[in-house]
Amino acid sequence: MKLVLSQEQQELREAVRAFLSSASPLPKARQGYDRQVYARLNGELGLSGLVVPEEYGGAGAGLSELAVALEETGAALLPGPFLSTAFTALALTLAPDKELLSGIAEGRVTATIDGTELPFDGTTVSGTLARVLSGMDADVLVVPARGAGGVSMAAVDLAGPGVTRTELETLDLTRGQAQVVLDGAPARVLGPAPETGIFDRLCVALAAEQLGVMRAALDSIVAYAKIRVAFGRYIGSYQGVKHKLADMHGKLEQAESIVRYAAWAADESPGELPEAAALAQAYVGRACFEVARDHLLLHGGIGYTWEHDAHLFYKRAKADEVLLGPPRVHRVRLAQLLEL
Repeated sequence: MKLVLSQEQQELREAVRAFLSSASPLPKARQGYDRQVYARLNGELGLSGLVVPEEYGGAGAGLSELAVALEETGAALLPGPFLSTAFTALALTLAPDKELLSGIAEGRVTATIDGTELPFDGTTVSGTLARVLSGMDADVLVVPARGAGGVSMAAVDLAGPGVTRTELETLDLTRGQAQVVLDGAPARVLGPAPETGIFDRLCVALAAEQLGVMRAALDSIVAYAKIRVAFGRYIGSYQGVKHKLADMHGKLEQAESIVRYAAWAADESPGELPEAAALAQAYVGRACFEVARDHLLLHGGIGYTWEHDAHLFYKRAKADEVLLGPPRVHRVRLAQLLEL
């Protein structure tokens, strides 16, 4: 088991962090999805193809490396379909499709995935998907489709016929969702749907982003506590503030260990992955929201203003907490896996 980043992973982290600090600084998150930034993210760093196998033009890295990148994109509150495309790439490593994986690796295709099973008549799919992550920004939608031969993974062109997309008003201002209605939309079969594994990998990837949100929120309030003066003293010197910051740091340390273990399990010990993935979302999702909430509260009055970035972290943390189901769902799943 490896809970410490390797030298290569540390270099990847620094490269992604440096790129995002210049190309997509935090104030830019309010502006939404920037296609130029996304193109550079892939052209200069090749992040979308990080977990795509080398035979399809990707880097062939594991979930441990993707987790490092997602931690940094989470800390920067990167807008757009990077997380949804990473989700799709992870799913397609279990159901490979050369055309789609090559497009993702080259940065030509942005994608999203939904777990709702749709009826498939051999050429088209129909149904309503209530909340599709980055549904307005993605080019391709991957869904499980049930036909005469069982359940397959199918790809739908979101700009094609039979597709209606409606942008939703979401809590998270930095990353949107859409309602997608498919009415006889042409679909291309990618291959049989894996019975297990996809959801677990998505849980770990999301937890990695949440870890980045936690870290950035804690760094922000620690820096503020060192310069904000109240009643003649820096607020960081007050016991109540120090204890709260210590609690937040403890949650971050536990979350990091859980995410590193879960990512390692996905790459090296698949038998341990279901429990590790359930634990990741059961703990990290709630911990991320609590750290983001307390970071907002400790900023005091300024933290409640629209101009301050604190509410952006709060909203991303809450949206992520329920993206793959609230923590209670994952706690129940973990208890079942452990036969408790």
